[in-house]
Amino acid sequence: MAAPLAVNSAASLWGPYKDIWQTVMNAIWKRQPEAIHRLDQVLKKHRSDFISLFRNPPKNVQQHEKVQKASTEGVAIQGQQGTRLLPEQLIREAFILSDLFDIGELAAVELLLAGEHQQPHFPGLTRGLVAVLLYWDGKRCIANSLRTLIQSRQGKTWTLELSQELVSMTTRFTDDLMEQGLTQKILTLVSQIDLNNEFDKLQRERGLGSEKHRKEVSDLIKECRQSLAESLFVWTCQSPLSKDDTLILISYLEKVTVEADGSLDSVNLSLLMALLYCFDVSFLEQGTEDREDLMHRLPLLAERQYIATIHTRLQESQPWKLPGLQATVRLAWALALRGISQLSDVTALAEFTEADEAMAELAVADNVFLFLTESVVGSENFYQEEFYIRKIHNLVTDFLALMPMKVKQLRNRADEDARMIHMSIQMGNDPPISLRRDLEHLMLLIAELYRKDPFNLELALEYWCPSEPLQTSTIMGSYLGVAHQRPPQRQVVLSKFVRQMGDLLPSTIYIPYLKMLRGLASGPQCAHYCFSLLKVNGSSHAENIQGAGGSPVSWEHFFHSLMLYHEHLRKDLPSADSVQYRHLPLRGITQKEQDGLIAFLQLTTVIVNWSENARLALCEHPQWTPVVVILGLLQCSIPPVLKAELLETLTAFGKSPEIAASLWQSLEYTQILQTVRTPGQRQAIGIEVELNEIESRCEEYPLTRAFCRLISTLVESSFPSNLGAGLRPPGFDPYLQFLRDSVFLRFRTRAYRRAAEKWEVAEVVLEVFYKLLRDYEPQLEDFVDQYVELQGDEIIAYKPPGFNLMYHLLNESPMLELSLSLLEEGVKQLDTYAPFPGKKHLEKAVEYCLALLNLTLQKENLFMDLLRESHLSLIVTPLEQLLQGINPRTKKADHVVNIARYLYHGNSNPELAFESAKILCCISCNSNIQIKLVGDFTHDQSTSQKLMAGFVECLDNEDAEELINPDEELEPEKKRARIHHETRIHILNLLITSLECSPPSLALYLLGYELKKPVSTTNLQDPGVLGCPRTCLHAILNILEKGTETRNGPTAVQESPHLAELCYQVIYQLCACSDTSGPTMRYLRTSQDFLFTQLQYLPFSIREHEISTLNQMSWLMKTAAIEMRVTSLNRQRSHTQRLLHLLLDDMPVKPYLADGEGGMEDESRSVSGFLHFDTASKVRRKILSILDSIDFSQDIPEPLQLDFFDRVQIEQVIANCEHKNARGQVVCNVKHLHRVLVAEVNALQGMAAIGQRPLLMEEINTILQYVVERNKLLQCLHAKKHALESWRQLVEIILTACPQDLIQAEDRQLIIRDLLQDVHDKILDDDAAQELMPVVAGAVFTLTAHLSQSVKTEQKQPLAVPMTGQSQYVLMLDGSFTSSPGSESISMGFASIGDSSLHIILKKLLDFILKTGGGFQRVRTHLYGSLLYYLQIAQRPDEPDTLEAAKKTMWERLRAPEDVFSKLQRENMAIIESYGAALMEVVCRDACDGHEIGRMLALALLDRIVSVDKQQQWLLYLSNSGYLKVLVDSLVDDDLTLQSLLMPQPPLLKALYTYESKMAFLTRVAKSQQGALELLRSGVIVRLAQCQVYDMRPETDHQG
Repeated sequence: MAAPLAVNSAASLWGPYKDIWQTVMNAIWKRQPEAIHRLDQVLKKHRSDFISLFRNPPKNVQQHEKVQKASTEGVAIQGQQGTRLLPEQLIREAFILSDLFDIGELAAVELLLAGEHQQPHFPGLTRGLVAVLLYWDGKRCIANSLRTLIQSRQGKTWTLELSQELVSMTTRFTDDLMEQGLTQKILTLVSQIDLNNEFDKLQRERGLGSEKHRKEVSDLIKECRQSLAESLFVWTCQSPLSKDDTLILISYLEKVTVEADGSLDSVNLSLLMALLYCFDVSFLEQGTEDREDLMHRLPLLAERQYIATIHTRLQESQPWKLPGLQATVRLAWALALRGISQLSDVTALAEFTEADEAMAELAVADNVFLFLTESVVGSENFYQEEFYIRKIHNLVTDFLALMPMKVKQLRNRADEDARMIHMSIQMGNDPPISLRRDLEHLMLLIAELYRKDPFNLELALEYWCPSEPLQTSTIMGSYLGVAHQRPPQRQVVLSKFVRQMGDLLPSTIYIPYLKMLRGLASGPQCAHYCFSLLKVNGSSHAENIQGAGGSPVSWEHFFHSLMLYHEHLRKDLPSADSVQYRHLPLRGITQKEQDGLIAFLQLTTVIVNWSENARLALCEHPQWTPVVVILGLLQCSIPPVLKAELLETLTAFGKSPEIAASLWQSLEYTQILQTVRTPGQRQAIGIEVELNEIESRCEEYPLTRAFCRLISTLVESSFPSNLGAGLRPPGFDPYLQFLRDSVFLRFRTRAYRRAAEKWEVAEVVLEVFYKLLRDYEPQLEDFVDQYVELQGDEIIAYKPPGFNLMYHLLNESPMLELSLSLLEEGVKQLDTYAPFPGKKHLEKAVEYCLALLNLTLQKENLFMDLLRESHLSLIVTPLEQLLQGINPRTKKADHVVNIARYLYHGNSNPELAFESAKILCCISCNSNIQIKLVGDFTHDQSTSQKLMAGFVECLDNEDAEELINPDEELEPEKKRARIHHETRIHILNLLITSLECSPPSLALYLLGYELKKPVSTTNLQDPGVLGCPRTCLHAILNILEKGTETRNGPTAVQESPHLAELCYQVIYQLCACSDTSGPTMRYLRTSQDFLFTQLQYLPFSIREHEISTLNQMSWLMKTAAIEMRVTSLNRQRSHTQRLLHLLLDDMPVKPYLADGEGGMEDESRSVSGFLHFDTASKVRRKILSILDSIDFSQDIPEPLQLDFFDRVQIEQVIANCEHKNARGQVVCNVKHLHRVLVAEVNALQGMAAIGQRPLLMEEINTILQYVVERNKLLQCLHAKKHALESWRQLVEIILTACPQDLIQAEDRQLIIRDLLQDVHDKILDDDAAQELMPVVAGAVFTLTAHLSQSVKTEQKQPLAVPMTGQSQYVLMLDGSFTSSPGSESISMGFASIGDSSLHIILKKLLDFILKTGGGFQRVRTHLYGSLLYYLQIAQRPDEPDTLEAAKKTMWERLRAPEDVFSKLQRENMAIIESYGAALMEVVCRDACDGHEIGRMLALALLDRIVSVDKQQQWLLYLSNSGYLKVLVDSLVDDDLTLQSLLMPQPPLLKALYTYESKMAFLTRVAKSQQGALELLRSGVIVRLAQCQVYDMRPETDHQG
């Protein structure tokens, strides 16, 4: 029995489920084509898991005994040999876990073992707590997989546009589940799993840990229930449930109750929506092509029995626990019946369809609209699902369109009630109690439903039927605005409802009607229609009976009323010095009037917010003048709530810059905030008084918040520089002072009736600061006191607000102190993981605080530089130093720690983590600060653990996604993914900058190195081994590791190229730095086999993200080079050999893949390779294919074509805007350039300039586009250079540092030959970029040197016995031997490589020299070196200089056959001659002029060529062209420099070396008769005689 009781180490309740979810994700959401087949396998294998949803393996006596004995006998583990003994403690925990979740004992052991394995991912938790998470995570994966599979079905509501094969597979699979009773199982589970019960059980067994653990467990349990409920919801959206299943769902909903706040929770909301979609027939109206097919499948139409059963069930008089829920279902059913009755072919169902009116009556009697408003639309999840909104929209519009009589009846009832109320007020009685308010509830439902529109659906457009055909394409009804097409019937009915409800409005539903309009006006097009409606209503020719005033719902009526109020209240205003005015009786406005005014103001705000046209039309209307009237009313004494609404309306108007500019002036004029104090005035006035005396007393601050919002909007629209000129020093300062001193600095100490309001105040005021600082650029004139004249005196003008904020943030001001304290409070609140009032607003306020610090850090350098140059007597301290200050509350320097703690909340609050990472990245550039930070981060064990976990969690984030084109608007999901990604980038940049500082640095702490002992003694381990935590290094390796087990290689390289590039860079830096190199390379080699795995996939495919991919390969190759050097030094031959084979082999190797994923083709290939059948099928050596992947050509952007700007000047401006970026490349600062150009355009005066402004702006865009392209070009070239450099480094290490005997001599020569030929071919291409020449020349030099050396080594070896191998015979075919094998001249010459190859190399070298043309002397220096090495090959090892020294006689030498050396030399010379004068010209010119080393090498090369040039062509050229003469004449100059060298402290010795080279060359020339004659002819003896340096004898020291 031992076999089946083996333990699955990945936990059968978690591991497989995680795989299922991953596969479903890949196939359905990521749309990977290869995942479809995998999904099919997984579904077949795990069908039982889906059928027995959430069922656990039962307990079992046998297992119990087995586990009981496991501490002595051990248990078998799948995939491992032998058994493993379990500690007693683990066995005890297993039994607890088994009882807790009621699972089999072995399953519990598995969970605990998996928990132990996963523990490093959950720092601070024990294995038991991790096991609890894994248990629920497994359940969540199954539930999510189920929901996603059902979502991908084919159906009536949506399509995911997946392949037909996949859809039919998931449809088949889910149909099978449904037949097995899925609905019943889901509803049972949803009822059974109860968060509180689960928590009680866990609590009893100590299964809950920290707050974070509790939050994670509760989130998992909630997600399980939610996903199960949504599975049913997505099912019914796509295809209806059967009769029995529908009844089961109804009986579940009978027992549902609401939450404390009266709304449905998200699970019950999903299930209610599921039922509503079961009764959905509206999709039949759309007339799609598969309509007939859908009709047959719809039980509502196809089964008479279905309708009968459900109808009887819903007619039962038994009330549900929630009558409103029952009413909703009845209403949906009534509408479904009415919908069916309108289809032509259903006369058979008449008995039921007749009953729809009665059913609807029952629903209305149970307050269906009130329930929908409060419990459905009011539920917090309602707006998160587009199809919920669409369903309720359909429900409401169906009711209005299909049951017009019912609506009329509601209206009549409301009119009747209004009359009764009116009568009873007239008679002085109390109004009757039993009035129904159904119409009012319906209007409020419509108001609430359309108020928010998170998906920009603009569903409310169906209520507006344009009276005139609209010509514009932007404003269309939902019938697609074809000019003369009639709008659909439904739209006509709905718009009639909106219009008729407003006719002769009874006062009781005046406010609900306004609220309904406010809801229906949400959206750019709706707002326009609503504006028109209110305009038309007020026109005097409207046929209404209400006299000249027009309808009470019109602009005319509303603004007229506002004016009357203003007139009336202004008369009441007491004179400014009467003290009691604050306690006047408010005889102005009654409560009812106030509600009406507020409703209309809110309607106006919505319309004006959405529609620019309405904004301008209202403002410019001569009679209404809304802005003036509102500002007038704000000065009267009216309740703060009303003032706040008036300010909100002004805020909406302020969105247009043209209105904002005049609004500023009006604000200043009316002194809403008192900015001018008159000397005789005792009493302060304005908003400051309201805040300090009225709002503080009421403990509610609507007015202050509205004022902050107004300023926030105005600051963005238009910014006045000379605000208030003539009455006070001009500027924004009084406003800033009020916001800072009265609002922000005091917000914590005020009392709040509503706790959330505290954070709302903080958020709105910080938003203003953020905008002001964001738009501020420090400029020189800010640092000079500007004087202005005011009533005859000279006074100093205020500084810009951004200047003031910078000044306050760069000092230990109360403002900075409060911001830092707010950050501390924020992170404390987040650490509780509990919801609290105002949480959203607190998070936003913290985000603004962090953003303010960020902006300050970005601008402080410029600010401080300008301040130093100016004469202002201000003192500022850099922010990074202020952040080191002591926190007054904790008496520790923990500000930066508090900022870093936000990373721990990266999953729940990505924006905060992002800002925090940005700040840390900014601060970390300074190494002194680093040392302090390391101390702060590590001095407390638990904080240190938490911070590390935060960094790791951000790097590990699964949702992060790199977006390739960041311009488009993103939906929230994508936005979050992008923020997660940016956070990771900042953390990696922090590590990179930090590694450049001297230890101890933050990076060493975050990557897990020793801080207390020397860094090099670190012993890196896998997470969890020897208590080693999971560090950033593990996270980085994990990012690069993903995907290495498949064929395609690391996924990060393709999916997030920039991230991968930085990861490789961090690893390279760790390997390159002497301290960290040892431990890092040891760990990568032993635990990870990192380099071998990664190098297999080189070269990465470069198509899309060329720059990043090249850099990734560069860092990887550099790291590989270090690894080969280190393993060679340490004599770890097997490691070096493995890497060499990988890079150099040209025989196909079997890929080193995990679990035999190679497939068949690899099998057959390796067999044939093994049996030597086809030695021909060679593959490209990896080192060569890496070189292939670097494209030497470079597209250059088109030159600028400009009409207005001057091209030369623009080039100049671009050059001025250049700066070095983080990677040290010189690029142009696009933002700066943009500012310069726009300023230039703004400076233009005159009408012509205004007319041409759009064209100028367009041209600026062209220029910026060009500069962006240019920057990209520079970065691309830099990346190519970097990649080539790294490639060259790798090649040089392979040739120089690796043990010679690892590559056989023959192979070595062939490899060098291939490398040389390829690299030449690439650089000699016509399109190759010249910038790459220097690197290539360096590589060519090294390669030729090694070629020469390798050939020489081969020659020195004793002659091999012919039998040793076939190589000699092969080479004879090559023609490199002409003499018979017996003669002595066979020293194994250029055997392995063959002459022809050598000739090719020589030709390419010479071509390269000629390609460099006149410039690039340094490049040629390398090439001359290469050429010298090359010519050495043909030099006989012991070539004697003169004939006499030869041992043989003259006769023997002449008779001997030509040996290999002479032959090669002759052929080389022939090739060189063939290049003629062009080559001679270049070499001779370099010998006479230019850089010293270049001259020396050119002379050496001439020396060599002249010595073997039997024809003496070169000598002739030298003398005929006068180069020899120039060389001889230059001896005079040398004489002077050489004399200076004999001083006691000589300058550099360069001159001596060039002199030596020159003399050596002249000596070589003099050795031939012809040469000696030429030299005499050019007067060399005379020149030498004239040199005085030979006369300078050393002085002898007499004292000595």
